[in-house]
Amino acid sequence: MDLMTIGAFAGRTRLSAKALRLYDRLGLLPPARVDPDSGYRFYREDQVATARLIALLRRLDMPLPVIADVAAKPPGEAAAAVAAYWAGIESATAERRILASYIQARLTGGDMPSYDITTRALPRRTILSISRHLHGHETKAFFADAFARLRSAAPGLEGVAGCPYLIFYGEVSEDSDGPMELCRPVSGRPDEITGAEDVQVREEPEHTEAYIRLAMKDMGWPAMAPAVDALEAWVRGQRRAPAGALRQVLIGDQRTASPDTPVCDLSIPLK
Repeated sequence: MDLMTIGAFAGRTRLSAKALRLYDRLGLLPPARVDPDSGYRFYREDQVATARLIALLRRLDMPLPVIADVAAKPPGEAAAAVAAYWAGIESATAERRILASYIQARLTGGDMPSYDITTRALPRRTILSISRHLHGHETKAFFADAFARLRSAAPGLEGVAGCPYLIFYGEVSEDSDGPMELCRPVSGRPDEITGAEDVQVREEPEHTEAYIRLAMKDMGWPAMAPAVDALEAWVRGQRRAPAGALRQVLIGDQRTASPDTPVCDLSIPLK
């Protein structure tokens, strides 16, 4: 079997020896052989294509652990994984474009989106909830676990009064960890329900809330930021005092919703 030195392999792949050592250290592209006495690395000809693929994927700013997963797949599955990764990048870029326009409008006093803001009365309810300090990348796993646990804990309520909701006590991002609370209104009195592990049980008093209904395309951050500003400005303009933190009432199934389907109400409870 003919082997190439790391210098020759670097020339074939247009990767530096430093990059090749890094990829070896991460288990991404180990050499075919390492001389036990000298420590010299040697590579096979059939590793050239893998090395060039890694170099191309790095130009997409793909993280090295993701590249390792892609490189280990058969060609068809690898291509699908690259497509899924790039779709995520395009989605994030679209969100940042919205955020950039929003920031510019705030800085220059430009036009902001307008919203229909409505109020509704909610009855006294028993609430089951789970709270967490979370960064942005941790929310998906939290929702999957917490929703399942709250759904199985007690029977729910009908209508909007029974919709689960999130309470944001602070910003949830890669820098800020909230906290946030996932709540589910249920039937029965608090003293009739035993919370499991970290599931909290409380009674929420009857109250009025102001809300804006949002479609799927406007639900995520930062697309929701102008609606938050508008809702808070409306509350101040009405000389009303908030009775709690910002909420996101989940009125629709996001898994099957089209971009224009209403899926959540952004709300603020009022004193």
